[in-house]
Amino acid sequence: MQVLVVGAGVVGLAVARAAALAGHDVIVAEAAGAIGTGTSSRNSEVIHAGIYYPPGSVRAFHCVRGRRQLYAYAESHGVRHRKCGKLLVAVRDAERAKIEMLCAQATANGVEGMTMLSAAEAMALEPALTCVAAALSPETGIVDSHGLMLALQGDLEDAGGVVAFMTPVTGLTPGPAGWEVRYGGAEPGTLTVDAVVNAAGLGAQAMARATAGYPAARVPRLVLAKGNYFQYAGRPVFSRLIYPAPVEGGLGTHVTLDLAGRMRFGPDVEWIDTESYDVDPTRAEKFYASIRTYFPALPDGALTPDYCGIRPKLTGPGEPAADFLIEGPAEHGLPGLVNLFGIESPGLTSCLSLAEDVVARLG
Repeated sequence: MQVLVVGAGVVGLAVARAAALAGHDVIVAEAAGAIGTGTSSRNSEVIHAGIYYPPGSVRAFHCVRGRRQLYAYAESHGVRHRKCGKLLVAVRDAERAKIEMLCAQATANGVEGMTMLSAAEAMALEPALTCVAAALSPETGIVDSHGLMLALQGDLEDAGGVVAFMTPVTGLTPGPAGWEVRYGGAEPGTLTVDAVVNAAGLGAQAMARATAGYPAARVPRLVLAKGNYFQYAGRPVFSRLIYPAPVEGGLGTHVTLDLAGRMRFGPDVEWIDTESYDVDPTRAEKFYASIRTYFPALPDGALTPDYCGIRPKLTGPGEPAADFLIEGPAEHGLPGLVNLFGIESPGLTSCLSLAEDVVARLG
């Protein structure tokens, strides 16, 4: 079977790799000139344990299974990573119950080793921290996301697949011979394939609307939630990731570490109407206030604007967080088509598990 994957982000590359390893002929169509130029390269690079997602949800299942697969894959393929662990902290007594609930939820999801800690226990692990209680997640880690994508691309190409850069897909039409794919770029044209996977991230809804015969009512709305990051000017003061209690639309302004030994803070949640990748330096004022609830010694002038990413959310402010939405032939009735909507965090962690699911739906 010839399979076209739209989008060369981490999920698209993982799907393409899985399809190629299953024996399919695979082409990845990527509108940009390189892999992972969107959401996949603009995130915290965190390997999530599986804490935040309701038991039985699609996100909980794929995060836990995907996390185990990702550690094994990174180890076997030489992708840089570190299982550094995370503290989920309550900074007020009112947050203690939320942290305890998340710890219990994580255990229900199958997350290994979750432990509630007293303030003294948590601050003994991280002396720069201030909190009233914390949950320790030893399975949380960080990964070189670009190294991961390069490894996935290498596996894909070793299995005979190809990535076509600067090749935006402009329309899909089902027919008796399969899917007619219209594409632009320097040499626009068409090709016919047996199956299509829409892993276009922020462009997934537009791709679905450009698919002839796809029920318009099944295309969810796209809500853009921008997440800004600020770099810490000094040496890291934490050895683990530090996450406050979640906030509306995100997981709070947390401490992230990278494999180069840097520490940054973010992302926040900035609801936007159009894509923008500029970090507003004035947002630092809110960052200082948020961070000092658990890191009161944060010096003035220690934060500088770094980068930002955009979450492809399906729900907006004040609405319950949506689950991953995977629409295959069983849902929409069109053979050989799978659409992936709302693949935000923990999409990076879940990529290998999502890939297995998608390839199974293609038959």
